[in-house]
Amino acid sequence: MVPLEWYLTIGFLLFAIGVIGVLVRRSIIMVLLSIELMLNSANITFIAYSYTLQSITGQMVVFFILTMAAAEVALGLALVIALFRVRAVLNVDDLNLLKW
Repeated sequence: MVPLEWYLTIGFLLFAIGVIGVLVRRSIIMVLLSIELMLNSANITFIAYSYTLQSITGQMVVFFILTMAAAEVALGLALVIALFRVRAVLNVDDLNLLKW
């Protein structure tokens, strides 16, 4: 059996890569992918604790996180398409829609 610490380490590394991706990347699509990576690292952590504690609660939380991630992908893709049609740019720094 694989120890719990390995799953937690993998979850932490994936979450750290996701945070770095959100902070460093300038493309909207890459930022959305980094957020998905962070959500999946949380899923790994929940499943690992759920298996270790012999509880189904973590698996139910993962189901809701996956549902939220699917909605985030659909909404994010719709926003990216709408922004690309209006501005023809996908760079986060070039988007200043909230300025007058």
